[in-house]
Amino acid sequence: MSADGAGAAPAGARPGEVWERGRFDAGAGAQSVLFGRMYEDPDIELAAFRPGGRVLCIASAGCTAMRLSLRHEVVAVDINAAQLAYARRRFFGDRGERGTAERVMGFGRSLGPLAGWWPHRLHAFLELEEPARQVAYWNRHLNTLRFRLAFDALLSMAALRAVYAAPFLEFLPPRLGSVLRARMGRCFGLHANRDNPYARALLLGELGDAPAPPTARQVRLVHADAAGFLESEAAGSFDGFSLSNILDGAPQAYAQRLHAAVRRAGAPGATVVLRSFRQGPPGDPANHAAADRSMLWGVVDVRPAANFH
Repeated sequence: MSADGAGAAPAGARPGEVWERGRFDAGAGAQSVLFGRMYEDPDIELAAFRPGGRVLCIASAGCTAMRLSLRHEVVAVDINAAQLAYARRRFFGDRGERGTAERVMGFGRSLGPLAGWWPHRLHAFLELEEPARQVAYWNRHLNTLRFRLAFDALLSMAALRAVYAAPFLEFLPPRLGSVLRARMGRCFGLHANRDNPYARALLLGELGDAPAPPTARQVRLVHADAAGFLESEAAGSFDGFSLSNILDGAPQAYAQRLHAAVRRAGAPGATVVLRSFRQGPPGDPANHAAADRSMLWGVVDVRPAANFH
């Protein structure tokens, strides 16, 4: 159940095999676009990376690469050929489509009225811009008992197994519904809804159709596993790494390989941004999850590449 991942696999699979299949379930079939949009706030990367540097990111739906291209030379890698081709189409003007992830979330939203999530309530909520008012509205009108029961049931392991193959479930925190509701409440208490496109995407399914900036056409797209690609690049050749949640579900051997590849490929002063659905340790100063307006992540780790272990 990764939001954007593109390069690691569980124990017993070669790196990238799960994402390379291009499917969330365990069935056979053609690769497909898993993510029509990315649920990662690139403002984290823009604040962390020094302008003008060469950066690597996971391609996914192309959103982060497009934003980074405004200030950086960008190399975007992805192990899923269908996802990579989709990002390329977006870079050259395609307004995009809904991937498997959006269709799954759309089904969940279709059940919203059963929990009192009527469109007029959601639109009123998303027009708010004062966090204190947002939290009060959330607790009174949206985070109701009916919603909590339904949301927790929808995100129970029994329900998720009907949609996702086992490797996508192994890294999720226990009681996922409760965890995600807490992350949503955290976001509403910190960031103005009115200016948060991720809140509209999550609650209404509005993905936005802003055209790609002209700089997106300069992004280098590479069909590769991230660690393997970095191992082939010159030492010290990247100033930043936006790695999505590539290590969620990855075996330890692959994580060690990626750590070493990033440290080798990182220029002096290079920075890494790595996300995870896992719960982070409390009080970790490197964890910027609360600053990520997409509200999904337990960890948004920002640290020097030299300390990437």
